[in-house]
Amino acid sequence: MRIAVSQLLSGTDPERNLQAMAEQAVRAADEGAAAVVFPEAAMARFGIPLGPVAQPLDGPWAEGVRAVAERTGLLVVAGMFTPAPDGRVTNTLLITGRGVDTHYDKLHLFDAFGFAESETVAPGDRVVTEPLDGVTVGFATCYDVRFPELFRRLADDGARVVVLPASWGAGPGKAEQWEVLVRARALDSTCWVVACGQADPATVGGSPAGRAPTGIGHSMVVSPLGEVVGRLGPEPGLLTVDLDPAEAVDRARAAVPVLTNGRADVLA
Repeated sequence: MRIAVSQLLSGTDPERNLQAMAEQAVRAADEGAAAVVFPEAAMARFGIPLGPVAQPLDGPWAEGVRAVAERTGLLVVAGMFTPAPDGRVTNTLLITGRGVDTHYDKLHLFDAFGFAESETVAPGDRVVTEPLDGVTVGFATCYDVRFPELFRRLADDGARVVVLPASWGAGPGKAEQWEVLVRARALDSTCWVVACGQADPATVGGSPAGRAPTGIGHSMVVSPLGEVVGRLGPEPGLLTVDLDPAEAVDRARAAVPVLTNGRADVLA
């Protein structure tokens, strides 16, 4: 399975971001990828009022993403914002293409490091897996990476690959935390983890929008044994990696059977 990771630097205009995504998707398809993963907040970056840019899953922005998936033949995973019933928005991954059309709403909201995502974003309430070319793929978003129980649940639900879009907050030690957490979740679940972050605004002369998590880059693909098999730096870029979700996962789970050795009878 070949997966492309598109480390975008989203701006505030959803249409311009969609155009950039379309260009990246064409590149990914030309490189033989089956899927392209875009970051959390690919629709529009954090640090602006999210209500005015949010659209429903059948709105024009989501339909534009579906058109990109149709034209390129890719599974496309992209972060967007959808209206929530209580007046907030939902931090949503649109997952579409290759016979799939679903979404995942971020479960764990980033109320940390001086930022309160829950003030404007409503949490999701379901775990999501979908098949891609016969392989079960699970989905998580950014701050979810700090909660190993989600990744364990995805593995228990059959996932062999977990896709993790993010818009990681900048700050001292944050890049190190990101790598440690991504690699740890691969080890916890003995899954491939495909982690796609927003690029660092500083690489193009920008700066973080206050305390909003606008990205640090450092997207990576990690094996079920925690090895980084592909990575990007802080700047925008496209990474294409070949995964072996059958043999590599089977080997890891035979060598380190954490999914079967757990003591749920004691720890539940």
